[in-house]
Amino acid sequence: MDKLRISVLGDGGWGTTLAILLSRKNYPVTLWGAFDNYTKLMAKSRRNPRFLTGIRIPREIEITSDLKKAVSNKDIIVLAIPSQYTRGILKRIKGNFGNNTIFLSVTKGIEIKSSKRISEIVRAQLGPVKLAVLSGPTIAGEVAKGIPTTCVVASTNKEIRRLLQRVFSTERFRVYTNSDVIGVELGGSLKNVIAIACGVSDGLGFGTNTKAAILARGLAEISRLGKAMGANPETFSGISGLGDLVTTCISKQSRNRFVGEQIGKGNSLKSISKHMQMVAEGVPTAKAAYALSKKYKVDMPITKEVYGLLY
Repeated sequence: MDKLRISVLGDGGWGTTLAILLSRKNYPVTLWGAFDNYTKLMAKSRRNPRFLTGIRIPREIEITSDLKKAVSNKDIIVLAIPSQYTRGILKRIKGNFGNNTIFLSVTKGIEIKSSKRISEIVRAQLGPVKLAVLSGPTIAGEVAKGIPTTCVVASTNKEIRRLLQRVFSTERFRVYTNSDVIGVELGGSLKNVIAIACGVSDGLGFGTNTKAAILARGLAEISRLGKAMGANPETFSGISGLGDLVTTCISKQSRNRFVGEQIGKGNSLKSISKHMQMVAEGVPTAKAAYALSKKYKVDMPITKEVYGLLY
């Protein structure tokens, strides 16, 4: 297992953090970013000033913008690409990886045009590859600093989830396993929409009572949609459901909560997006979640209101 070669596609805060975590465990790691000038800057400075300030990137990590090189001869490929760009990147890597390569999605979002989860997009583009998803209350900066964190890796294949549990677990990063891929993906994606609602509440100057109400009712509607889509309702009361929801709705570092807060203060989505370096996945996911609620005939009042505010 020590010789597993791992590639992380996506040099945002979370992709960079996972590359660092794996490198600290002595795995040979490649980190891929889409922009050549920026990957060269990272390779030279061993920093990611745009997405992960104050954290040094180990010299052992290979940083590249060459996608074919990044995925060739890898045992595990971690997908840390924003949801709306995932399909395009998968099209580009087709045929450049081995039959036994494991794909691990760590992206928390749903594609707007298809309303598909990331694992569904992977299957549609790459066929029956080995696949898992990782989600949970994992603020990148905290994980990079070694602050105790938990997450969940989900796969329908028991061997794959157990292998990934061993690969990613550290003394301060505890990985649980689950077979409910749908539930884990939906929990990680839909909580971003509820976090925008909590941010709006903050921006309007409302209190803890209001936020608790949005949290509790938000979890109820996430669970309703999840059940309709075939997820195990119990998943939503666990780490990748309630745990992630609480973190994203409360943390000052949450991008989605921040977007909501700015909207609550009267700013437009266009002006907010212009000043943000990182993607707030809840913005596109609100549109996809609203479409899913109509498709599955599930009542999701908070999601409906967030969709109305944004679009």
